[in-house]
Amino acid sequence: MYDATMAETIYFPAHGGDVIEGYLARPMSPGPYGGVVVIHHMPGYDRSTKEIARRFASHGYNALCPNLYSREAPGQSPDDAAAAVRAAGGVPDERLVGDVAGAAAFLKSLSTSNAKVGTIGYCSGGRQSFLAACSLELDAAVDCYGAFVVGNPPEGMPLKVGPIVHLTPQLSCPLLGLFGAEDSFPSPEQVAELEQALQQSSKTYDFHTYEGAGHAFFDVDRPSYRPEAAKDGWKRILDFFGRHLAGQGS
Repeated sequence: MYDATMAETIYFPAHGGDVIEGYLARPMSPGPYGGVVVIHHMPGYDRSTKEIARRFASHGYNALCPNLYSREAPGQSPDDAAAAVRAAGGVPDERLVGDVAGAAAFLKSLSTSNAKVGTIGYCSGGRQSFLAACSLELDAAVDCYGAFVVGNPPEGMPLKVGPIVHLTPQLSCPLLGLFGAEDSFPSPEQVAELEQALQQSSKTYDFHTYEGAGHAFFDVDRPSYRPEAAKDGWKRILDFFGRHLAGQGS
């Protein structure tokens, strides 16, 4: 079997008709393949996020990571871009939804698409994955320790975002949530509040919390990395997307 992937920088229409940068990784065989919008974490559109996109491509998905900081900091390093966006209060929710909608439309336009698209996000991206799934018609969504789905940022944090748990009744697809028991944002109590909201709205979800893990346990370049939790988390993600995104779509 032919085994090859291609990864490249692309530009695609997003919120408000803006054309923004993205990183597309895809298998080079005919497909059809499901699509994954990879929503990067607060540190930005960086090497580790691009590696995640390539990993999905190696498992048989078309994956697109939009650079959510394209407007504030075009051409800047991930660190500088993240600093600029933090200073501006973060990515506005409405714009995020528009950018993800543009990325999903681009994935569906590919000749190898099966017309199914899901989202995955980490940290701030976990919240944004949930937001997108409550605002758009998606086939699956993964929230990896998304902060401030429940609760507000603490005093002194520059982010201008608020809780979005009230959107739970609008969730359009199954949700997978992966969390650390030692995390503060979201705390186990906040995860439990989100789970209660999902139950009250009769939504399909699967949550798993890892003991001994805190925030960013997937990130191999940070002290927070927990190999066993990350390994199990990746298995759950691929099983979840395999059920909801793989195969021939409508």
